[in-house]
Amino acid sequence: MTGGARRAGLLGPRVSATTGVATAAALVALVVFGLAIAPPDEIQGDAQRIMYLHVPAAWAAYLAFGITTLASILYLWPRTRSIVWDLVAGASAEVGVVFTGLTLALGSLWARPVWGIWWAWDARLVTTAVLFFLYLGYLSLRRLPGTAESRGKRAAIAALIAFVDVPVVHFSVNWWRTLHQQATVFNPELDPQIHGVMAFTLWLGVLAFTLAYVYLLDRRYRLLALEEDREERELEAAIRARVGPGPAGGAGTTGTTAGARAGVTP
Repeated sequence: MTGGARRAGLLGPRVSATTGVATAAALVALVVFGLAIAPPDEIQGDAQRIMYLHVPAAWAAYLAFGITTLASILYLWPRTRSIVWDLVAGASAEVGVVFTGLTLALGSLWARPVWGIWWAWDARLVTTAVLFFLYLGYLSLRRLPGTAESRGKRAAIAALIAFVDVPVVHFSVNWWRTLHQQATVFNPELDPQIHGVMAFTLWLGVLAFTLAYVYLLDRRYRLLALEEDREERELEAAIRARVGPGPAGGAGTTGTTAGARAGVTP
């Protein structure tokens, strides 16, 4: 794919703008339902309202890292290898790190009134923090110098390794004794423990954060494509400066070689 095609983004201009508007509308509706319409929890009270942001943020992080893994696999497979998949993987990981950080922050805000502490060395919290730092390491690895192909391969392998922690995070509340409550929706029995307006508000949050992820992925992909094109132009300029001017300049290696062929010494 050419640089111009990459810069066009994953979504067309109209689709991107529509997604942005839909994201804003969904987030506004989430605020209204989460703060004004949905009732407080019988046990946790109003602190439970943080769940309408906390759970969707965690879902968006899972989704982002899943897309990073899929794009990394497609990059590693020779038949589908393309710089596009490498850029998608990097952009999605960046968005996923943001949502993971938001998940941790919202979890701490919820834990203070419910548990009485900001942080606990709980299995779910610790594995989520590990996930956060794993993908920070992945993003740092992408910044190491090297060719685009070598960078893409090593980053793709690192992404596959980092994704192993995602199911560990999700099932940690089932595998170990933990302070964190069991899964409310995606539990092993597939029996949601939330209903009515509260369930609708939660699913509205999932929709809003999914749209936000898609929109942010497209925007970040465009920026990465621009950075990639800039690096290519800088490399080409460096090569031209090292080789010297071509035939149009009337000098340089080409002119000397032509003179030698004509029997003229420089």
